[in-house]
Amino acid sequence: MTSNDTPPQDRSRLRRLAAQLSVDLSPWHGSRDFRLLWTSGAITFFGSFLTLVAVPLQLKQLTGSSLAVGLIGAVELVPLIVCGLWGGALADALDRRRLVLYSEAAQGVCAAVLLLNALLPHPAVWPLYLVAGLASAFGSLQRPSLDALTPQLVAHDQLTAAASLNSLRWNVGAIAGPALAGVIATTAGVSSAYAIDLATFVLSVLLIRRLRPVPPSPSAARPSVGAIVDGLRYARSRPELLGTYAVDLAAMLFAMPTAVFPFLADRLHADWSLGLMYAAFAVGSLLVTLTSSWASRVHRHGRMVVWAAMGWGLAVAGAGLSANVWVVLLCLVAAGGSDMVSGLFRSTMWNGTIPDEFRGRLAGVELLSYSVGPQLGQVRAGGTASAVGVRASVWVGGAACVVAVGALALSLPALMRYDARTNPHALAQRARREREAAPAPQPSATV
Repeated sequence: MTSNDTPPQDRSRLRRLAAQLSVDLSPWHGSRDFRLLWTSGAITFFGSFLTLVAVPLQLKQLTGSSLAVGLIGAVELVPLIVCGLWGGALADALDRRRLVLYSEAAQGVCAAVLLLNALLPHPAVWPLYLVAGLASAFGSLQRPSLDALTPQLVAHDQLTAAASLNSLRWNVGAIAGPALAGVIATTAGVSSAYAIDLATFVLSVLLIRRLRPVPPSPSAARPSVGAIVDGLRYARSRPELLGTYAVDLAAMLFAMPTAVFPFLADRLHADWSLGLMYAAFAVGSLLVTLTSSWASRVHRHGRMVVWAAMGWGLAVAGAGLSANVWVVLLCLVAAGGSDMVSGLFRSTMWNGTIPDEFRGRLAGVELLSYSVGPQLGQVRAGGTASAVGVRASVWVGGAACVVAVGALALSLPALMRYDARTNPHALAQRARREREAAPAPQPSATV
């Protein structure tokens, strides 16, 4: 039977299915500023992955010490925590476009410092640590403003689609970026990687300059410790939001196994699979993103966050229990897909219910929840592996994730009850966006 012989009803059903299993591009088509911001981020991500690979490689070349390379993470952690919270307060008090623009330019200066150091006859080690700390600080100051911008650039009913497109950008970069970065840094040298990173920041700054100004709310609080505390109090008053933070933190703390991937590949007698293990999460995320149109029709976001987090834990446990490397890789892909589902609905809940005057500060809290968790999870995985073995560390962590998320779901009924169609915070934000989008009344004509 040819396609022309297919009954019209079946063709119609196939078209609907194809539309449901695709990427929703409505935010891209509907908002010029979203296109500019998305493109800017795509360019910057590529350059940042170059530096992400080049800095450890250069440290290894200069010191030959694995400890020296590992200290980069420690240098980045404190600025991430402090500047993430402060960046949230700034995002609520100042023009978010300017904050993104200035912090992007500052990160470009960091890339320039790395390039100048790499071009010296004898590059120094200390600038690598200094720039790592400064880049972490500027990135953490910027991230709350970036997260808070999206709800102001797209329609309220396009928030899930916008989150999916942002994830698509990150996942493509996470798969292609490190691979290209490794080739460039090892063949053309780390100085070439830094030069390309600098060029991407220049292009990104030029794009961000074209965004319209995004002034703060007239009732915005001045940036201060008190403003940060007010944001934390608001978060505490929203048990469904606290639930999303707690679920993500538990999932990453108990079931983030990347620290033991080199040892897991060795136990499986498949050293060739190490790179595939690191890429597997991003592959799973990308598969979900490319078929994410269905997500815009889901309203019980809290339940999806919980079920997806438990799916992450089950998939990680499966990776630890299996002795077949291909099954392990398949489980890791499934884990990445589950994490993507959880991330989509967490983002939709945050962007769809948090008032604009608190959006930056709550974005700072979000930054901590999804950044600190993986860092602590690496410590957990490594410590457990030294005590009970590598594969046991992986499956025990996955099982602990399922138990912890299940316990959180029972203790936070507001998260499981959340429905975007009836939640008062979601309805208030939808009404607010509709008022802002309504055309201004025309003055009556005088006689």
